[in-house]
Amino acid sequence: MVSTRILERRLRERLSELEAAGLTRWMRPPSGIDLSSNDYLGLSRHPLLREQMADAVAREGCGSTGSRLLRGERDSLSELESRFAEFKETERSIYFSSGYLANLAVLSTLAEEGDVIFSDERNHASLIDGMRLSRARRVIFPHNDVTALAHLLREEDSHGQKFVVTESLFSMDGDMAPLGEYDAICRAHGAALIVDEAHAVGIYGPRGSGLLEVTRAEALVSIDTGGKALGVCGAFVSGPGWVIDSLIQRARPFIFSTAAPPAVTAALQASLTVIETEPWRRDQLLARSAYLRRRLMEAGMAVPEGVSQIIPVVLGENDRAVGVADALQRQGFDARAIRPPSVPRGTARLRLSVNAELSEATLDRFAAALAGALEEACSAASS
Repeated sequence: MVSTRILERRLRERLSELEAAGLTRWMRPPSGIDLSSNDYLGLSRHPLLREQMADAVAREGCGSTGSRLLRGERDSLSELESRFAEFKETERSIYFSSGYLANLAVLSTLAEEGDVIFSDERNHASLIDGMRLSRARRVIFPHNDVTALAHLLREEDSHGQKFVVTESLFSMDGDMAPLGEYDAICRAHGAALIVDEAHAVGIYGPRGSGLLEVTRAEALVSIDTGGKALGVCGAFVSGPGWVIDSLIQRARPFIFSTAAPPAVTAALQASLTVIETEPWRRDQLLARSAYLRRRLMEAGMAVPEGVSQIIPVVLGENDRAVGVADALQRQGFDARAIRPPSVPRGTARLRLSVNAELSEATLDRFAAALAGALEEACSAASS
């Protein structure tokens, strides 16, 4: 029998270190009123999506049976990609089974050794991991700092391709990248802009296609997830045909992954239909988000200015964030604690995410419950 004593001891030590730092995590099913998920428009349970997905399962089965370059390709999937490309006003789109895979594919395929990637310091882990796989040199610039980015690009003397990578709406802080200014800077310095629209697609812009639509900035590609506001799963990469062709031929997360189940494509088609025909959902989402932000400020909580559906309440200490989240759970609200490495050390928080189905009365009750939980936590800390 192979000995694993060294491995077991090492892993147990790592787990003990996490526990001592207050960073142990638990998988807990949904319970209570949702203030933590990314189902911003409430589409995951929308009748049209459920109906279309169930019909597709009955018609096409549960699994795709292989990668898209084997037997996993379906007409329904290529039709969905064409529709999504129109939605994003790009030449082509390609679908991946997750946003993580999409980001790995884009960055590990497009950027190569000799290139330089300029990355916002608060970019998602999937973007960071994709950059590492690319073998390109990575330059980190301060969060949303246009001046610093322009300086770094101006000073860069590499003869390879330059890329600027950012989220459009940052998942932990709920703030937005200055995409229009980034577009101008990239044009001035010969850089290609890559934008992760995971938390913006479906919500922002006259058609709901994201913040690139709002700012009219031009990106080389955008990455748009299907598992947040769209209510299903997976992610699209949208851009020029030559980029999409390169991903099909060279991106390992595409070539070596089983294709999505055919029923998923039916649900995503329904998502796009709902976003087109029920714009009140995104209007109501942003109205409810503004309402909760205002109520928290009136209660004396330090929440940042902004308009997005993501509202961070930074508490600092890991144990304090977990304690406040647990107190809210006991009162019927599902708000979760976010701790390092998801956020910088010392900035543990509640990441409140509003959805369109929350009423003002519910948000009033939540604001009062959060104020009480914070007061209780302060009293416990001072005693």
